[in-house]
Amino acid sequence: MDFRIEKDTMGEVHVPVDAYYGAQTQRSIENFKIAQDINRMPKEIIRAFAYLKKAAALTNVDAGVLSKEKSDLIGRVCDEILDGKLDKEFPLVVWQTGSGTQSNMNVNEVVAYRAHVINGGKLTDKDKVIHPNDDVNKSQSSNDTFPTAMHIAAYKMLVEVTIPGITKLRNTLAEKAKQYMHVVKIGRTHFMDATPLTVGQELSGYVSQLDHGLRAIQHTLDHLSELALGGTAVGTGINTPKGYAANVAKQIAALTGLPFRTADNKFEALAAHDAIVETHGALKTVAVSLMKIANDIRMLSSGPRAGIGEFFIPDNEPGSSIMPGKVNPTQCEALTMIAAQVLGNDVTINIGGATGHFELNVFKPVMIYNFLHSARLIGEGCVSFNDKCAVGLAPIEANIKKHVDNSLMLVTALNTKIGYYKAAEIAQKAHKEGTTLKEMAVKLGYVTPEEFDQVVDPKTMVGEI
Repeated sequence: MDFRIEKDTMGEVHVPVDAYYGAQTQRSIENFKIAQDINRMPKEIIRAFAYLKKAAALTNVDAGVLSKEKSDLIGRVCDEILDGKLDKEFPLVVWQTGSGTQSNMNVNEVVAYRAHVINGGKLTDKDKVIHPNDDVNKSQSSNDTFPTAMHIAAYKMLVEVTIPGITKLRNTLAEKAKQYMHVVKIGRTHFMDATPLTVGQELSGYVSQLDHGLRAIQHTLDHLSELALGGTAVGTGINTPKGYAANVAKQIAALTGLPFRTADNKFEALAAHDAIVETHGALKTVAVSLMKIANDIRMLSSGPRAGIGEFFIPDNEPGSSIMPGKVNPTQCEALTMIAAQVLGNDVTINIGGATGHFELNVFKPVMIYNFLHSARLIGEGCVSFNDKCAVGLAPIEANIKKHVDNSLMLVTALNTKIGYYKAAEIAQKAHKEGTTLKEMAVKLGYVTPEEFDQVVDPKTMVGEI
């Protein structure tokens, strides 16, 4: 491979001749050869850096500390990054310094060197028109840029992928709940027969879970909208012009179309990542809900002949390489695996958030890596489950009626007429002797056939619908 020589404060480094990055990026490539093929810094973070670098350049121009010509060049490269044109220039992995300094410098170098080329220069030129530190990183520190990128990336992922995905599944389940509100089925507690409810009532519980989860996520967005930029090294704002923090946040809000604002306290914004922990806690709650929903649906659709078999779900692909005709609840399985992954991600994020020492948390890359992973998994997982499973969900009413008719727990309706102990006697003896509840109730002389039919009616046992 052909190389060129780049320099940083530690000396000369050989960099691929056509790479837009420079010495510090190359050092990181060489020093952190850890899962370089699978754990690269998420593209959402790189895009977020492009927003903040452009905003910083615009703010620096307004403050009189950067020329408009340099700002325009920086902005042009940032636009190219946002368009995905320079993706291959960001090869660094998550496993680097905990402040994300190498990724900040990766962006600084790419912006500076690409700007130099746009301006008519060559990568091999010793002196370049834009400097990574003095121009692209002006009024900034890795300590405030990386957490700013974290919040931008997290917020955008939530509002563009996660919330819409959850909402789509929620709305489908709400429609199904309304459609099947009058289909009476047997309830189950402890995996055992219980009193009746309707299919719609059962589905409405899932809808409520997702409603609460969506509200929990929404409630965390305000904290997540606070940006650390302007705090620089430790939160004091050293080396920033007057008004910089508030002004750069306004620029980021304008560029992204999202309600970002400068953090109320920059020391908290750099040293702690409670906003990330808080929001991921809401994602964890949604994951728990999705685990319950997917598990219920796969058990209720089990069979088709030797299981519960109360729900039909779409047949999407063959389920076995040896058993012809077998079809499995694959969307349920995928969603439960997603839920398990999110729960694991939450542990990492909690550890990272709890280990912010003094003026800087140094678990930033792994926290945002896991956060974005969870947010995308939930959003796209909900869409997949919705489109390939929930939309086609339908009750199998013949099986539902059979289970209702065979249930011993219908005897609960007799409690207020003959008492708990007599009702229990009816159920226990009917089960042992293999008779129906009605036959046993009449045989024991506790009710007449007419009284039984009047009291033990599943339709009257589901409450108001």
